[in-house]
Amino acid sequence: MILCCGEALIDMIPTTNADGESGFVPHAGGAVFNTSIALGRLRTGASFLSGISTDLFGEQLRMALAGSNVDSSLVVTSDRPTTLAFVQLTGGHATYTFYDENTAGRMLEPNNLPDVPETVSTLYFGGISLINEPCADFYAALMEREAPSRVIMMDPNIRPSFIKDDAGYRARLDKMIAQVDILKVSDEDLNWIIPEPMALVDKVAAVRELGPEIIVLTRGGAGASALTHTGEMINISSQIVEVVDTVGAGDTFNAGVLAKLSEDGLLSKENLAKITDEQMEAALGHGAKVAAITVSRAGANPPWAHELA
Repeated sequence: MILCCGEALIDMIPTTNADGESGFVPHAGGAVFNTSIALGRLRTGASFLSGISTDLFGEQLRMALAGSNVDSSLVVTSDRPTTLAFVQLTGGHATYTFYDENTAGRMLEPNNLPDVPETVSTLYFGGISLINEPCADFYAALMEREAPSRVIMMDPNIRPSFIKDDAGYRARLDKMIAQVDILKVSDEDLNWIIPEPMALVDKVAAVRELGPEIIVLTRGGAGASALTHTGEMINISSQIVEVVDTVGAGDTFNAGVLAKLSEDGLLSKENLAKITDEQMEAALGHGAKVAAITVSRAGANPPWAHELA
């Protein structure tokens, strides 16, 4: 079982009706939420942990989890409102404006930590839930407690415009990076983490020295790479598809990677430490295949297992 820990929110997606009037349509979303949905649809055991509201949007989120076979028994219920993210699409590329103050997801605190079932082998963290307190402290405390005994993957999915306390966020992120087994970063994330002028390959190696067993780097349409204990960069190309939009692309890539690692029996600290280049390449390729289907249709709509056959 993979436990996805992070934000659940409503993406307000721009649309135009038959009369040509513009508006927004609410879609269940959030970086970590999207990954849990993708894992459930890929028939990989998935559970989700976040704060979810009792309001109508919170009910929409719960229904989406149930509809994609994701366990929500660890969700912390609150009567605070649901986080909203208004999406702007420019040439298919998504940018976001968040409304997150005093929300159900934002106001999680370390004293809300649940007991994690023994059936969970892996915890996945990421997204805007790692930026602002108190929920950022909740997830940091959960990772610190669980990292000694379970596999940890993190995709910080850094949103610089959302960060108000740069120094505090960097300090928290550095501490969390040191505890993870798999760190996934985009080229933009990596350049934010290490702003000094260096080649990307050198930055990947430098971040791996901070603690992660595996670094996964995505470069949009230019493909993805990984660095493991072998010291050799493993590279794959992106699949060529007609892109509708990029909403949820990275999130579903992560699910594809985790699903393949799970299928191959590699989600343990011992097995990740001796993963072969061929096994890592297969995981990256599966992630790319899943992401390609997602970007070929509107919104964060990950594929089901039968669509990959």
